[in-house]
Amino acid sequence: MQRVYFRRIKRVIDVLVASLLIVLLSPVMLVIALLVRIKLGRPVLFRQMRPGKLGQPFELLKFRTMTNNRDPSGLLLPEEDRLSAFGKRLRGTSLDELPELLNVLRGDMSLVGPRPLLMQYLPLYSRRQARRHEVRPGITGWAQTHGRNSISWAEKFEFDVWYVENVSLGTDMRVMWRTLTTVLSGRGVNAPDGGTASPFTG
Repeated sequence: MQRVYFRRIKRVIDVLVASLLIVLLSPVMLVIALLVRIKLGRPVLFRQMRPGKLGQPFELLKFRTMTNNRDPSGLLLPEEDRLSAFGKRLRGTSLDELPELLNVLRGDMSLVGPRPLLMQYLPLYSRRQARRHEVRPGITGWAQTHGRNSISWAEKFEFDVWYVENVSLGTDMRVMWRTLTTVLSGRGVNAPDGGTASPFTG
């Protein structure tokens, strides 16, 4: 049953639920897009190549949360200096990730799965950690409901591999329910030092 769910049913659920959420949340997404345009300017969407299933790259879509402020030499300022108060609120509520529903429809992502990280992390994973790419990346995942940015990279990857080994309808329903309660409570959005997660160095 687990294999049938993974190969057939999971994708059908992804398409149906993502389509419904896009319709229901389109007014919210429109308001957020307008606010991003007013407060941060263009572009409204943040686009970045991320590794998907089997490490294949795809273009991730999110609402932009950072300014384009640069130093006198024209280089972008560090991320912590470009993350606006408005952007922090978007990230804290996870509303910046709503455009990823389009990634789900396109087949790049799933509703539930390991979060898509950066392309440059691919050669840094151990063989066990690389198993996180055996499934489509998700908007939310097992690690996000067990600490999000407040846990270590090693812990995140263990949660990701656990998910790969235990993917099922029941697991996905638990993740989606726990995601709702985690987002509403705001737990684990920031790292212990109050910022976002530090880069993964292997």
